[in-house]
Amino acid sequence: MTSPDVPRHPHPTTGRFRFAVVVVSDTRTAADDRSGPEACARIAAAGHEVAAVRIVPDEPAILRAVLEDALRDPGVDAVVVHGGTGISGRDNTCGVVRELLDVALDGFGELFRWLSWGEVGSAAMLSRALGGIALGKPLFATPGSPKAVRLALDRLILPEIGHIVGELHKHRAPE
Repeated sequence: MTSPDVPRHPHPTTGRFRFAVVVVSDTRTAADDRSGPEACARIAAAGHEVAAVRIVPDEPAILRAVLEDALRDPGVDAVVVHGGTGISGRDNTCGVVRELLDVALDGFGELFRWLSWGEVGSAAMLSRALGGIALGKPLFATPGSPKAVRLALDRLILPEIGHIVGELHKHRAPE
């Protein structure tokens, strides 16, 4: 089964958005991580900016603090987290992200798994990818493989980031 092409819809909010990229891993370092550089390359290729990159261990308290800092940073428009979304006892990302979400975007995880089906077959059900809005900003968590990062960013997040941010700012009082 192959995945259909993702339709591109023009949205009123376009422009350059600033992303924080967080890689969750107990073993990766800046020297051997492939997910962070893949995310940064995809974000830049789409005309956006990477405001921050962090590699953090899969420790809930540390991850939560890093995510809250990124979400509160006025120089960050969206946060993407890669890694720690599996089903092992050390995969804590989803629990932390879920606690931070004010609004869940259930369709993100559903679409990610559906699109993953075309690449990895039934193993797609093992992904707990999720997304939503936390502290007024988009927050997405995906598996940490470079293929998963490409799929999430190229097929889901980057095509819709303008629409998401536009919706979040639609009824805000002027600052």
